[in-house]
Amino acid sequence: MTVGEQLQKLVGIFKSKLMKPSITKVKKPYSKMDKTESMRVEIRSRKAQKLIAQTLEIADSPGHKSYAF
Repeated sequence: MTVGEQLQKLVGIFKSKLMKPSITKVKKPYSKMDKTESMRVEIRSRKAQKLIAQTLEIADSPGHKSYAF
């Protein structure tokens, strides 16, 4: 067996060991949790805070015109 053949065999072994866990690994199904009203309120408040921060950033920047609401 030459060095090249040994190297090919070794690479083949590594490939099979690396690929084996991904093939045999099965994702477990999970039950999707419905959003509660408090979660929805929290999501809305985060979005509102983000929008307020963006608006203030635009309003405070000297080079941009402010929005005319």
